[in-house]
Amino acid sequence: MSSTEIRLSGSGGQGLLLCGIVLAEAAILDGKNAVQTQSYGPEARGGASKSEVIISDGDIYYPKVRKPDVFLALTQEAYDKYVGSVKEDGIIIVDQSVKVSDVKCAGIHSLPILDTAKNVVGRAMVANIVALGTINSITGLVSPESLEKAVLNRVPKGTEDLNRKALEEGRNICNN
Repeated sequence: MSSTEIRLSGSGGQGLLLCGIVLAEAAILDGKNAVQTQSYGPEARGGASKSEVIISDGDIYYPKVRKPDVFLALTQEAYDKYVGSVKEDGIIIVDQSVKVSDVKCAGIHSLPILDTAKNVVGRAMVANIVALGTINSITGLVSPESLEKAVLNRVPKGTEDLNRKALEEGRNICNN
């Protein structure tokens, strides 16, 4: 049985709760089991927040991420707070603004996630969807079709084209 633990972290208000829900839904669309949980710092907006997802081919007996296989950090505060628990063979994905400490892991990817959302897609608020495209391009956790369907199921009506572009640009920054 294979199981993957994912921790998505950043600042409250960056849409990481939605990011986790979308990733879990995409896994379910692929016929896998998934569970999603979240927590926020003292401030709902601005404090470090995290959304966690476990994706498994089998049963999930404990819903909390203990040692993430995949870790995303969009802010320095979130990175500093949560990086310590990443598995040694885990994957770390950070926005290029985050300074990465000397950690043991399988791979560190420092990418322009926030910049891509703001300057390529044209809306900073879709950084979470750019991040999803990036994460999935690196890890292949879910099928691209299921991820796009889950994104479009969850974003506000009228923003489908914007979010589709954000997902595509997230994939593209891994290929540049």
